Amino acid sequence: MDRNKLSFEYVNTDFRYRSFWKDGKWDEGELLQDPYIKISESSTALHYGQQCFEGLKAYRTKCGDVQLFRPDQNAKRLNNSCDRIIAPHFPEDRFVSACCEVVKANEKSIPPYGQGAALYLRPYLIGMGHHLGVGPACEYLFGIFASPSGSYFKCGIKPVKFCVSKYDRAAHMGTGANKVGGNYAGGFIAHRDALAAGFADCIYLDSLTHTKIEEAGTANFFGITHDGTFVTPKSPSILPGVTKYSLMYIAENMLGMKVEERDCYIDEIDEFAEVATCGTAVVISPIGSIYYNGHLHVFHSETEVGPVTKKLYDTLTGIQFGEIEAPEDWIVKIL
Repeated sequence: MDRNKLSFEYVNTDFRYRSFWKDGKWDEGELLQDPYIKISESSTALHYGQQCFEGLKAYRTKCGDVQLFRPDQNAKRLNNSCDRIIAPHFPEDRFVSACCEVVKANEKSIPPYGQGAALYLRPYLIGMGHHLGVGPACEYLFGIFASPSGSYFKCGIKPVKFCVSKYDRAAHMGTGANKVGGNYAGGFIAHRDALAAGFADCIYLDSLTHTKIEEAGTANFFGITHDGTFVTPKSPSILPGVTKYSLMYIAENMLGMKVEERDCYIDEIDEFAEVATCGTAVVISPIGSIYYNGHLHVFHSETEVGPVTKKLYDTLTGIQFGEIEAPEDWIVKIL
């Protein structure tokens, strides 16, 4: 593993965690070395999409500690997704402790401080067991694997170009607010078309009217208005991002900004001086321009990060890597 060339790609690490649910309860769970899973060919995860997942990171700090960023929020969101697909909750305290176990067991794979990289954790929960009819499974698997990761976009924190997709990410009152695989598989074609047209990714509009911005590719969207207000879309179809809500707190309580979660109309996109995506994988990725309806809308710059976006990025990553004191209960120290 060349840690200087890490991207957001799977890298096999030594240990992963798995726990099985059967007869109404979870087993004790254990760390395993085998990266492969054996399940029934009739598992509901394979045929009916009964599965959900999460993403979070472990960070090496300047003083050498290792810490997780708000894992309790991922635990809550996983269980919200479980409610939507009728799967059993995995206890939140066990979720956090299992994440800690995986990080400790894979300590040698945690990138060193100063490279902007981290150990990415992928918790997931899938329906399994012999099951043919359309309905919830009789058995489930909760697992977590780890992979050292760098920037999601190869350019790192540099402005990228986006276009507006003709496809819908999620239906109104559908599963858009839950982290389930179907939300992403349906977006593969939109991402492919965006790349083919020379863009890094795409913007999705609301499925009812196609007038309001909802999400940006695989991440949440936010903009900074010309008067310095932090604005992010509000919709029942948007995934409640841990990074997004953390940035809203940082903007209001640490940077003294006005924050609004509201409708963001695509025809009013020029209200923003800066635009970006945010999420665990991308952290913050500034958008230099958005192509929509035959016109290229350019924001702060197509080559330089805007000053407010940069301040938000520095504050967020400063907290994650232990350089800035975190708000209460945001950090779980592991090593």
